[in-house]
Amino acid sequence: MHRLRRAAVAVTLLCSVASAAAPALAQHMNAESFYQRAIALKKKGALAMFSVGEIKALLKEVKAAGLLVKQTRLAAEQGGHHGRYCPPVGAKRMDSNEYLSALGAIPLAERKTIDLVEATTRMMERKFPCKV
Repeated sequence: MHRLRRAAVAVTLLCSVASAAAPALAQHMNAESFYQRAIALKKKGALAMFSVGEIKALLKEVKAAGLLVKQTRLAAEQGGHHGRYCPPVGAKRMDSNEYLSALGAIPLAERKTIDLVEATTRMMERKFPCKV
């Protein structure tokens, strides 16, 4: 009975996360597209500050992807499982250099076929692997 209740809670949470994230999922760009745009912006150096629209668009993408990745992990934990990554309590966020470096570490062929949500999940798995 306890397992059935856990399963029901997990399904409810996953459905609520999926329905809340559905509009955001349609907006997630390809990981390689994001990477190329971010690298181009970084190459501008100080002149990047004049690309406010591009900065805002990329920040919106990465924040939405990060939020969905976190919500998915928390839903799994609420269902009695661990997510695909296991951050320690109080783990710090990645800065932009670390994020781009981790994204660049995903092979190009893979980056071309995954969205930013999957790329972020893979980066988090690598940074915070679960100890089984």
